[in-house]
Amino acid sequence: MSTRRWAATSAVMGLVAWALAVLGPAPAELRSALGDPQGLVDSTGADALVVVAVGALAWLCWAWGALGLLLTAASTAPGWAGRLSAVLLVGVLPAGARRAAAMAIGVGLSTVGPAVLPAVLAPSTAVAAAGPTSPAVGLDWPAAPPAAPDLDWPAPAPGEHVVVRGDCLWDVAEAWLLRQHPGAPVTDADVARAVHAWWQVNAAVLGPDPDLLLPGQVLRPPG
Repeated sequence: MSTRRWAATSAVMGLVAWALAVLGPAPAELRSALGDPQGLVDSTGADALVVVAVGALAWLCWAWGALGLLLTAASTAPGWAGRLSAVLLVGVLPAGARRAAAMAIGVGLSTVGPAVLPAVLAPSTAVAAAGPTSPAVGLDWPAAPPAAPDLDWPAPAPGEHVVVRGDCLWDVAEAWLLRQHPGAPVTDADVARAVHAWWQVNAAVLGPDPDLLLPGQVLRPPG
């Protein structure tokens, strides 16, 4: 335990107690409120009771923290006193508050609680105690889907069109005409003749219905 840290923590706790004594209700007010809260409300109003209640709660929190710090320090003592303090510490402070108290007064975390009651504190310290040699926990994660096989499809030749979802032969022919004659006007009659030309060239791929295009089909442009 670090003497300097212990002294600093004790000083902080003393300052907090002094502030509560100066700013909070006096002990006489606390006793009066506990003995006759209705009388306090009738004489000074409901606000006074609220102030007294807040002050009493602040003193309880301070006493809880002070007791936790004392038990944390005492748990490092050898013999039955340290073991008893560790047992009481488990009931007074939760695991997170125990770690904070140990860090505040400079006590090694391994000496507080877990060394005395490993069975009680095992759930909260299992992760911290696990080292590089701890066996890995088997997690039942779903297996990753297998990678799609590489299909050795021949690449389309320049000018050919690979059908994608939503394609129609009219759009394919119109885009082809615009590439062939950039800047020139393209009429519906021109597109209709181009559609017929694309159909004739790709009759073996398209079949009897030029409106039925399937994704993946490769269409050759008219010669």
